[in-house]
Amino acid sequence: MLTAKENMREAILGGNPDRYVNQYDALYLMFHPFIMNSNALLAPGQENVVNAWGVTMSFPKNVPGAFPVHTPEKILVKDIEHWQDYVKAPSLKFPQEVWDTFKAQYDEVDGTKAYKATFVAPGLFEQTHHFCSMTEALAFYMTNPDEMKDLIKYLTDWELELAEGICSNLHPDAIFHHDDWGSGTNSFLRPSMFEDFFVEPYKEIYKYYHDHGVEFIFHHSDSYGANLVPAMIEMGIDVWQGCMEINNIPELIKQYGGKISFMGNIDNKSVDFEGWTKENCRKVVERALDTCPTKYYIPCIVQGGPGSVYKGVYAELSDAIDDYNEKKFGTKKAEADTMRLPRQDLF
Repeated sequence: MLTAKENMREAILGGNPDRYVNQYDALYLMFHPFIMNSNALLAPGQENVVNAWGVTMSFPKNVPGAFPVHTPEKILVKDIEHWQDYVKAPSLKFPQEVWDTFKAQYDEVDGTKAYKATFVAPGLFEQTHHFCSMTEALAFYMTNPDEMKDLIKYLTDWELELAEGICSNLHPDAIFHHDDWGSGTNSFLRPSMFEDFFVEPYKEIYKYYHDHGVEFIFHHSDSYGANLVPAMIEMGIDVWQGCMEINNIPELIKQYGGKISFMGNIDNKSVDFEGWTKENCRKVVERALDTCPTKYYIPCIVQGGPGSVYKGVYAELSDAIDDYNEKKFGTKKAEADTMRLPRQDLF
């Protein structure tokens, strides 16, 4: 029987997995100095916290994550034509002893059982609407494309500096990068516009990681994004995490398997709600696994990390996948079950 990490690698590369990968069993999300020193990780219930970029964030209870607060007085960029007056990149100059503290945490993880995946969030698109508000940012992509490209270039340079620090000090073998690119029904930008603004910046960022020891890029976007998959492939994304059911994952696997893999197809809205039941969780898991192969697919709740809004849902999904694997393939739980981290340990 393959270890969880071996099995995940076989699934991503289209080799010979001996069962379905079980959510995040082989993906150990880890942090870096900036994200832990920037007010980037809020706990449920925290409100109006200003992060290192100057964006005000709140994390309401019973939602998957924190969101920017865009009342008029809290919007960071007041004039897109002079965005430089408002957006000031936080320093990434950390003492070596700080990096060494994080490296010690990476060294404690058994890399034979799980990928050490550095968590990076938010991404380029999210930062622009965090700065400007969603409505204004989407308008600016049409009315002020030059300013938006300049802003994205500024963010890209900052992300490349962050990548240099991560790769030279922490040496992860995977990156788990957030950037939501759509809603539950469509992408926020039409594909041609999305490609114009984001393909080259992300190619540069993800190439840097790949060139410096990172085997897999997991990109999180829990949304509709089937129309953006060709762009994801060009960017260098290995696994699209967060692919919702609306994307028709079985068809995407048939069309793009071998160029990119898909991690998701279990929507939060299908399983993670007040009054959830074990029976429903198992029904949704079976539906997902019955229609997708073990290659190029990782069954997983679509939110961007191991866990669920309602306690117990994530663990039940994992148990359901284990039971399905045992019934269909005769496999038991993998060694890396200890990598199943409850949500509150990560965010």
